[in-house]
Order: sequence, then structure tokens, then C-alpha cells
Amino acid sequence: MTPGHILAFIQFSLASAITPGPNNAMLLASGANFGVRRTIPHMMGVSIGYGFLVLSVGLGLGLLFQVAPVLEDIIWALGTLYLLYLAWKIATAAGLGGAATRSSPFSFLQAAAFQWINPKAWTGAIGTVGTFAPRNASYSDLALLVGLSIATTIPAVVLWTAGGLGVRQLLDKPRLLRIFNVLMALLLALSLIPPALEHLAHLSGAESG
Repeated sequence: MTPGHILAFIQFSLASAITPGPNNAMLLASGANFGVRRTIPHMMGVSIGYGFLVLSVGLGLGLLFQVAPVLEDIIWALGTLYLLYLAWKIATAAGLGGAATRSSPFSFLQAAAFQWINPKAWTGAIGTVGTFAPRNASYSDLALLVGLSIATTIPAVVLWTAGGLGVRQLLDKPRLLRIFNVLMALLLALSLIPPALEHLAHLSGAESG
């Protein structure tokens, strides 16, 4: 990979990581409800889990979807349903006190596993490999893409979690935090629309082709 190629990918990866999506909405809510320290495993799970997803796609998982497209549809359907469930859980969170005692933030493994049913993560991983990994890419090229994917995701997850902590300082009343959680749930649900439209467009193109 040339320096220009690497720079273009860093720009792509940063833009993809920083824009609103399921991970960032959940991190914002977690930062507000649990604080930054308790959300660190969640943040690391997102970053490393996404890197592992890029690695898996680069090693040929994307080819499996070409052979059996129904698998991609199943993942998207399960991911969408699970995200809607998470949105409901966020909307009905008890607030700072209740949420901290009756529930807990995502663990590292939960956040890492979540990437496999996160539509935005799949879009980013497939876009990374399909656009920036040349057909004759070596294992070192793929390793570089994975490392850069993780490195560019870390500042994004830190910023979104810190943003939640900043909001937490303002939401000292349970009613205000409840309103915030409902808004975060709506943001999480709305974040499903762009990848869903893209997936539907892909299906329409496949059927017409």
C-alpha cells in the first residue's frame, strides 16, 4: 500500500468511526449512565471487535456471502431486531442510580461479539476490504488495514463515551436522564435506517440483475 493509499484509508476509517451509528449511540448512553471508567471494556470491545471483523472479511468471509447471500440477510435481520431490543432497553433504563444497580455496561466480549450483528460495522468492514485491499493484497497489507481500523476507531469511541460523561454532569435529575435515554434509544433506532436502505438497494440491484 502506498502512503497516499494509507492516508485515504485513514480518512475513510475516521469518518466511518466518528459518524453516528449503533456503537456510538450505545457508548454515549453508557458514558452517561455508567461513566467512562466502567465503559472502557465496552470501548475496547468495539475497537478490537471491529478490527477482527475486518480481518475476517479480508480472509474471505465476504466470499461466503457471495456464495450464500441468504446468510447476509439473516445477519442483517438478526442485527436489526437486536438493535431495536437494545433501543428499548436504553429507553426504559431506570436512570443513574437504578441503571447502575440493576444493570451493567457491555463487557469486552459482549461489545466485540456485537460487531457481528451490527449493520454499520459490516458495511464498514466490507467497504474497507472491497475498496482498500487490492486483489493481490498480502497478509501484511491486510494486517495494516486491521491495525489502522482499530487505531482510528479508538479516538471515536473515546469521544462518544466522553460526550456521554459530559451529558451526565448536566443530567443530575432522574427525569432528565430518562428523557436523555429515550432520545438515545431513538438515535439508535434511527441509525438503522441508512444501512437498511443500502441493504434494500443492494437486494433490489441483485434481483434486477
